[in-house]
Amino acid sequence: MNKFTLITFLFLAVHQLTIAQDIPVKVLPNEIFRNVKKDANDTSQWKWKRGGVLNANLAQGSLSNWSAGGDNFSLSFNTYVNYSLFYRKGRHSWDNSLDFNLGFVQTTSLGSRKNDDRYDLLSKYGYSIDTSKKWYLSTLFDFRSQLFDGRTYYSKDSSSLASTFLSPAYLVLSVGFDFKPRPTFSFFLSPLTNRTTFVASNKLSNLSSFGVSPGNHAYNEVGAFASINFFTVITKDINYKGRLDLFSNYGYKPLNIDFYMTNAIAFKITKFLAATYNLDMIYDDDVKFPPHGARLQLRSQVGFGFTMPFAQEKH
Repeated sequence: MNKFTLITFLFLAVHQLTIAQDIPVKVLPNEIFRNVKKDANDTSQWKWKRGGVLNANLAQGSLSNWSAGGDNFSLSFNTYVNYSLFYRKGRHSWDNSLDFNLGFVQTTSLGSRKNDDRYDLLSKYGYSIDTSKKWYLSTLFDFRSQLFDGRTYYSKDSSSLASTFLSPAYLVLSVGFDFKPRPTFSFFLSPLTNRTTFVASNKLSNLSSFGVSPGNHAYNEVGAFASINFFTVITKDINYKGRLDLFSNYGYKPLNIDFYMTNAIAFKITKFLAATYNLDMIYDDDVKFPPHGARLQLRSQVGFGFTMPFAQEKH
């Protein structure tokens, strides 16, 4: 848990530093923070608002008579799509967001394989319980899974199935309090959360993957849940988005806290070109890596390519 404590400390430290600098924030939809900032020049009481972003990154490399060695040809393609729909009226707040990531890489030595595949559907309804509209009594629904087979590779011709469609899939149903002091930061805390892990694949179920018992296809946990969401503009052309989810199972090793953390930095080059860096970290006590057991999972990715924000509209 020392790694977890350090990560949490760094996340909050970045947040406090940004507050001290008092940097103004642009109106941009993003994959992490679930609320869209209202335009300061718009004094109307809007009900519905929508927005999103499309990113597509393509990288290609080739070698010929290269003494240092390497693949003769490599090609990678990654896409990210976010669509958000928000409702605000009086004390009512309803945030909906769909994130979709998909990526493939092709090399002469390793062939074709997936390097990213996930979708995340989140819906959160809140009712303001104070006059400043910073505290909300909220309910949260979150569903996360993937579309295609994921494999663990031992060599080009040797691999084993690690995951597939709805294996795993995670469903979180939660009731708690949502603190939103400003449009760029929220802290959701729930003492009563139900998290269900689904493993639809018979093969993975029989292997007791992702915490299910052999032959079963679902594993249910009740515990406490917290989620921190943060977005800031570091400079005019650089922005950061972060999300940290924490879950503690009341019924089994409650101090072994599962966490899911995403970090995304975007460097704007032109209106439709940007460079991106993404770092994802996951610790799930139910996901074992023989012979060591549960381990910290890391995914790091650098990209350069096309980006297009979807226009936000009010109704």
